[in-house]
Amino acid sequence: MTAFFRGIKYFFEEIAFAPYDYLRNLELSSWWGANTPTWIMIVILSCLLFYWVGQLLKFAKEGTERTDVTSHSFFKN
Repeated sequence: MTAFFRGIKYFFEEIAFAPYDYLRNLELSSWWGANTPTWIMIVILSCLLFYWVGQLLKFAKEGTERTDVTSHSFFKN
């Protein structure tokens, strides 16, 4: 059983978290390089947020969105 848990430890420390170790070491030489994945995710999530809010506004203008409390079955008594 010990070998099983050591295998899990090896997988996470040496394989699964290797990209994070690389970014941690890269930060010492290039802050911009280490934070590029974070900025990419911020841009992607911002675009998705604007799209989602746009869809909410579109359905609100059309009046096709159900806004009564019985729109979900778990709200019914």
